[in-house]
Amino acid sequence: MTPLLEAHGLAISGRLQPTDLKLASGMTAVIGPNGAGKTSFLRALAGIELEIGQVLIAGEDLAQTPPARRMRLLSFLPATRNLVWPISARDVIRLGLPSPDPPRVDELLKQLELDSLADRPVDHLSTGERSRVLMARALAARPRLLLLDEPLSNLDPYWVLRTLQILTSETEQSGCAVLAPLHDLNQIRAFERVLLVDGGRIAADGSPAGVMDSPALIRAFRIEKDGQSWRISEKT
Repeated sequence: MTPLLEAHGLAISGRLQPTDLKLASGMTAVIGPNGAGKTSFLRALAGIELEIGQVLIAGEDLAQTPPARRMRLLSFLPATRNLVWPISARDVIRLGLPSPDPPRVDELLKQLELDSLADRPVDHLSTGERSRVLMARALAARPRLLLLDEPLSNLDPYWVLRTLQILTSETEQSGCAVLAPLHDLNQIRAFERVLLVDGGRIAADGSPAGVMDSPALIRAFRIEKDGQSWRISEKT
């Protein structure tokens, strides 16, 4: 079976070493210390900063894909939640669609509990509210691949759990793939696969339990398990 995502030789000078990746549908977390290359990896996959390499989504070369079709294949949620446009939340969500689809916008407003904020300018919303609006925009076109940079940041505990529910449901119902960098290592239990990025390369790739117990994690983060918690590693 052809993987949903195939990336060959992705590289960004000084930030991402030549990297290959195959990804099936489902939830994959990306972890790594600050400056490890997580965001550069996502931006290369999205074709935003790709210098070298090829990205295929469902067998289609992303570099050769027209904009409208690209929105059906890929959605990229940046780590920043800044929105300075004085336009409504509803209109921001519409920007995620290649063609008008009011019922889809209404569905997302309800799913992300944004009904009461739908006509409010996004530059007047809180950071967490903007995060939900941008998540709705990312989901709007039902893309095959969701590249979500820190999707759980700036969310209260309810919305962390609810967002994970929504993303899991999307992967199960549509067969899409989610690739999401995270900072909170405790959150990776909700994912099926974990990529550890360190020094601009994938240093470990496996199940959450396997990566959490790996020597690569100790080297990357300079911490180690201490019962149910963590401590600074004496091996660093």
